[in-house]
Amino acid sequence: MDLTKLASLGISIGIFVFVLWLVRQRRLREKYAILWLCTSIFVIFLTASRRVLEVAALSVGIYYPPSLLFLVGVLFLLMVVIGQSVTLSRLSESNHNLAQEMALLKKKLEDLGGEQKEREKAEKV
Repeated sequence: MDLTKLASLGISIGIFVFVLWLVRQRRLREKYAILWLCTSIFVIFLTASRRVLEVAALSVGIYYPPSLLFLVGVLFLLMVVIGQSVTLSRLSESNHNLAQEMALLKKKLEDLGGEQKEREKAEKV
């Protein structure tokens, strides 16, 4: 077994085990874990079966089969970054809306407080 195959297999198995550990510790939600687990299983499968890796690489037009593993890794990271960008955009919009609602509620509270003070002055007179 060559060094590239051992490194790819070790990293993939390590990521798989680490993701499972993060899910069990409730530090990673299941919806994010599925992407990580599927990718690591795919890379483990390609790494373990040299023939499948060679056939898959040649069918895509890659002449050095381990390069397919790096391509899969780059595409995976691209998918993660896009997913995180979508989540960040949604949370940013939600944060903006909450800040506006809080400002409106604060203004209403100040207005009610001002009305209360006016009533108290009117009652004293």
